[in-house]
Parts: sequence; C-alpha cells; structure tokens
Amino acid sequence: MRYFILGAGSWGCTIAQLLKENGHEVLLWAYNRELAERLNRQKRMPHVPDVELQVEVTDDATLAKEFDVLVIATPVQYIRSVLERINFPPRIVLNLSKGIEIKTGKRVSEIVDEFFKADYAVLSGPSHAEEVAKKLPTAVVVSGAHSEEFQKDFSNEYFRVYTHDDVVGVELAGALKNIIAIAAGIVDGIGGWDNAKAALITRGLYEMMKFGVHFGAKPVTFMGLAGLGDLVVTCYSKHSRNRRYGEMLTKEFDPIHLLEASSEVVEGAYTCRAVVERYGSEIDMPITKEVYEIIYRRKHPMDSIKTLMSRSLKMEFPSLGGTV
Repeated sequence: MRYFILGAGSWGCTIAQLLKENGHEVLLWAYNRELAERLNRQKRMPHVPDVELQVEVTDDATLAKEFDVLVIATPVQYIRSVLERINFPPRIVLNLSKGIEIKTGKRVSEIVDEFFKADYAVLSGPSHAEEVAKKLPTAVVVSGAHSEEFQKDFSNEYFRVYTHDDVVGVELAGALKNIIAIAAGIVDGIGGWDNAKAALITRGLYEMMKFGVHFGAKPVTFMGLAGLGDLVVTCYSKHSRNRRYGEMLTKEFDPIHLLEASSEVVEGAYTCRAVVERYGSEIDMPITKEVYEIIYRRKHPMDSIKTLMSRSLKMEFPSLGGTV
C-alpha cells in the first residue's frame, strides 16, 4: 500500500523511512513549507540527527488523495486542526499518535470518525523513535482494519508487528501510560527510589486497566506490548519525554512553562488533564489525579506522595470496576 504520513516529527519521519526501506511508496507531510523545505534540504530526522531521511516531504495536504493510507503521526491535541486540511474522504486511516483530546475527552478513533467514515487501525507499543530509526530491535501491535496487511508492510528484521483485536484498549493503553511515566519521572527526580517506582508502575498499570475496562477495553490488552511494554519503556527510558518532564517537575520549574518551552510535545500532561477533567468524577484514578494536581495546581510532589500513601487500606485487586 502507499502511505501519506501526517506529521514530520521524529516518529513520523522514522515510520516514513521504515516504510520506504520496506519498499512502499511514502510521502511525508510537514505543517508548514519552511519545515518541509528544511527536511528536504538537510535530510536529517528531528531529534535523531545522525540518521538520514530519504523520504520526500511536502506541506501540501491535498496530495494525500493520491495515496491508499492516511497515517496520523501528529500530537493528539492538534489532530483535529490537521484533519480539517484533508479535503477528501480517505479509505484507510492508520493512527500512530497516543493521547486523549482535552476538549472532548475523545480517543483518536473517535476524532477521526467525526471527519471520515474510513477503515481505522492503530499501531502502538514500546517504540522510541531514537531506537527504531537506528534499526534496533522493536516489537509493537496493530489493531483494527487491515491489521494483517499493516503487519506485513511494517515488519522487517528489526521491527516486529503483532496483530491485536482491541482498538479501544490499544488506544487507551498508549495514552494513559504517558501519565504514569510522568509520575515515574517525579520519583526519579525526588530520589530514584526503586521500591516506590516499582509500586508506582504496578499500581499505574492497574489504574490504566481499570480506566480501559470502563470504556470496553479488554483487561489482557494492558498486559501486552501496548500496555505493560510501552509503560515500562516510557517509565525508564532516557528517551522518554514524559519521564523527563516528570523529573524536571521536582526541580522547582513552573510546570506550564516547561510544557510550553519543550521542543517535543509532552502528551502525558495533556492526557492527564483530559482524563481528570472529563472523567475524574466517574473513575477513581489516584495516581493520575495527583499528577494533575502537581502540573495544574502546583501541588508539591512530596505532598502528592503523602496523599497516595495515606489513602484508605484495601485489597490489591478488589475488582476492575471497584476502587484501586
């Protein structure tokens, strides 16, 4: 299949290069002409400057009609404005982005459905662009329409794709793990406590699972690559912008200024806001709530830790519909 990729950040560029090397026709879209021209001239990937980009880049979104698959590799809070530039109904949409829209609380599939009645799939998993671009071993999942075709088109000697049957779970796992990664970064910044970080990741995974089940996701999805796999890499990797942001929050920087000054979008901060402000009264999400308090209400991280540690005592797994 032929792929038109919306988004020329590090992940969009990496996937474009992978598909090209796998023998597929690919065109990469950048949000303005200046960026497109710079990428075409320098032939270097953003944030992975030592890897050559051999894919042509355009700023003309109307060219997407000439391709089989419209690929979304745009920060979630900007997807709506980007899709408004697409002046035709695509047949197939493949999403690579991870997050929940703040103003609507919608997943990417739900945003896409507002614009197009297209076949939809999502690809997700532990896949930092910095390593995929350098052809280091990576495994991900793809769920939704044409998943077996995508599995064949994307897979190669360093990028292994598994198929999955839970679009909702794969989408929510990819979105929610970024929130927990911010919390993991906070633990790293405070003191790098091993016990605390292990507990945080374990309870965070359950929190993700409970939220997903509320919206019809399968619990087992969160134990796979889209859930546990992506959670682990995002909580520990030096490449994780969400973990790094959490660590910076312990250094007395202003949380909102950090977000605005970042050269990369910290999706977890926006997803956290979407979850708490849209669903906080429906689902008990204690870790997510404390991350929200630290970012948006300037709560001190140590006070949030005290809040979590002093919650009422309970069973570890009362039920997926009960309290954590």
